[in-house]
Amino acid sequence: MQHITAPELAARLTKEGADAPLLLDVRENWEFATCQIPGSVQIPMALVPIRISELDDDREIVCICHHGARSMQVAAFLERNGFTEVTNLTGGIHAWAVQVDGAMPTY
Repeated sequence: MQHITAPELAARLTKEGADAPLLLDVRENWEFATCQIPGSVQIPMALVPIRISELDDDREIVCICHHGARSMQVAAFLERNGFTEVTNLTGGIHAWAVQVDGAMPTY
């Protein structure tokens, strides 16, 4: 599993445009409603195993949660299930709010 910091991800998203990775937000509905990185797709952690077929195993996936622990578990699960391009956002959405988007609400 790879890891990426919030500033590194922000730079990649700006540069890569259409070739950007899928941003998989595994937080709960209320968390996603509070704040999110634009373009993120939300599948709560508990639902990932039953919705795994919705994910493209040929595309890089960056897993996101609040601080990085749940997303790391999901990233490991995806790797165990044949996904080869999986990255975890270190520090999660909180790091994004603090390091990239100061206007983003934190919780």
